[in-house]
Amino acid sequence: MRTGASLNRSTPDTTFRPRASGLPWLFALALWLLLVAVTSLALWQLHRSALESQGREMALLSLALTDELDRGLQGAEEGLQALALELGRRRLPTVDSQTVQALQTRAALMPLVTTLWLLDKDQAPIASSEATAPPDLQTFLPRLDSLAEGATALSQPFVPAGGSQAQVALAFRVGAVHGHPGGWIVAAMPANQLLGAFGVALPAADARMAIFRRDGALLAGVNVGLLRADEAGLAQRPRLARQRFSDGSEHLVGSHRVPRYGLDVVVSRELAAVLQGWRGALQLAIAALAFLLVTMAAAVHFVTRSERQRLAAQQALQVQLARTSRLEALGALAGGVSHDFNNVLAGIVGYGEMAQDAAAPGSDQARHLDKVLQAAQRGQLLIERILSFSRGGARTSAVFELEPVVEEVLTLLTASLRPGVVLERMLAAPGARLRGDATQVFEAVMNLCTNAMQAMPDGGMLSVQLERRQVTTPQVLSHSPLPAGDYLALGVTDQGVGITPEVMEHLFEPFFSARGTQGGTGLGLAVVFGVVAEFGGGIDVDSLPGQGARFTLYLPECTDAVPESTAASTPVPAGAGQRLLVVDDEPGLLALAQEMLTGLGYEPVCFDDAGDALQAVTEAPQRYAAVITDERMPGLSGTQFASTLRARSLQLPVVLVSGYGGALLARRASDSGVTRVLMKPLRRDELARTLAELIP
Repeated sequence: MRTGASLNRSTPDTTFRPRASGLPWLFALALWLLLVAVTSLALWQLHRSALESQGREMALLSLALTDELDRGLQGAEEGLQALALELGRRRLPTVDSQTVQALQTRAALMPLVTTLWLLDKDQAPIASSEATAPPDLQTFLPRLDSLAEGATALSQPFVPAGGSQAQVALAFRVGAVHGHPGGWIVAAMPANQLLGAFGVALPAADARMAIFRRDGALLAGVNVGLLRADEAGLAQRPRLARQRFSDGSEHLVGSHRVPRYGLDVVVSRELAAVLQGWRGALQLAIAALAFLLVTMAAAVHFVTRSERQRLAAQQALQVQLARTSRLEALGALAGGVSHDFNNVLAGIVGYGEMAQDAAAPGSDQARHLDKVLQAAQRGQLLIERILSFSRGGARTSAVFELEPVVEEVLTLLTASLRPGVVLERMLAAPGARLRGDATQVFEAVMNLCTNAMQAMPDGGMLSVQLERRQVTTPQVLSHSPLPAGDYLALGVTDQGVGITPEVMEHLFEPFFSARGTQGGTGLGLAVVFGVVAEFGGGIDVDSLPGQGARFTLYLPECTDAVPESTAASTPVPAGAGQRLLVVDDEPGLLALAQEMLTGLGYEPVCFDDAGDALQAVTEAPQRYAAVITDERMPGLSGTQFASTLRARSLQLPVVLVSGYGGALLARRASDSGVTRVLMKPLRRDELARTLAELIP
């Protein structure tokens, strides 16, 4: 997409040009060596960070597993202690058939325990919760006969007869009590349960996790086939270490000890797997540095050329932003002047209509008044065009399809093309919709096409294109900024005389015309600019003298559905003496409203001070059927007046009258509870229809 940056080719090139010497090459080589040093430092830091990060993860995982294992075994031990206490208090039968049932009940209450055995002082079984033999008593560490009363020992993993799952047994020494000679209570637990939830929490598929007794016996683990206990040196290893195994692989090992039960928890990963990402970064860095070295000459050239382009783009951006600011300032000025002129037209139109009603039909007076109203109407149309530029018109807002509006313009143009002008249409956005005033778009397209035809006095191609276009990043066009979003791009291209840089600077200013004495008000393109701004879009102009011009309008696409058409309006009934509260700081406009509303069958009560009017309606709200208020008043604006009424729970219909509105006014009016917004100068039939709709 071309922008206004292409319009300033006559600007002297003052950008920096490097001297043809060896300095750029020396600078580039020094930069490359610096990159090598920085890259090496970064790779070293990345290497250390990868080891430290993975080491911390394994150390934390082994610590968490150690804590989980310690708490799980302590829970089982507390269960055995409770069972021993029951033996001491003779609450656990030990000599009859009830022992088996009692042990089964206790085993079911202990989370990790699957089977319980009672052994006498000679290590002979007394009773069991399951019909299975206890594990080999010689596999316990410490040995059972060396246990003191209240001490525990853990066995090596074993598979019960008829079972398939490895288990580990915890033995608890019980002293002699009444009815029991003393011995051991042995509880069997699934070996994989010792890992808890951490059995599926490995940091990677190649990670290894294991639980060892202090004599090196493996109790449980994940990927234990990859880990050899005889290489571990568990008792001597620090909590985090690097170790080379007998197969030549180097591993990062994290371990913690459970002193109470003489267990070591080990988590490890192969160093090659830990550093796999780092090796990829190393290879990529080497390739990148080699590429930079080979393409150094191209890089030097690219940098200098990019600097020139950057400075040129910066200058173009400053020009575009200056245009936008100037147009906004002119719009504000034009809007203020139009507002004051609208107040003047309001009196002319209002009194003119009433005088016309009083004049005899066909008389000179009636004919003269017709001319006055026609002149006022032309003045009103001129004000509307100025307000379109300043985005101050009170416009309707509805969803409509854009392509039929463009087709309507082109159909009208086809019948009035001057000789030699060929119209080309490329409309590729069927069903595309906008939200706003369709009349504004019609006028903008008509003005662009008319301007294009006037630029081709000897004929040429007039091309109109319409397409959907997505803008992914905010842009600054030749005459306005454009936010990111989905737009309908409407382009009008001519093969005319083009636009000079001097004219480009003032192209959209009101009353500016490059046609000199050939006629025109200078408002056509100003209206186009105002319409685009009103829709929240942007405009881009691409042209050079003698090479034609392309105007592209970006209008935000609307996804709402088009509303169904409504039935034709019915005649408006006159009022029935309803009392209306009228507020305006202009005495002349108050007198006009008094007379106009009385003629329509209403009883107006007029105030030139908004505070007095607010007090009157607050004291007796039931007296009034509706409120008509001007917007721009000293002290209290019309929207503030309406907002105060709503804050006091007064739900009277409020008609806001303004000569300077637009989208901002519409938003304020909606937020403050205004029922309807009317544009100055007021037309009697428009006011009558509005009141008939709002007052039941």
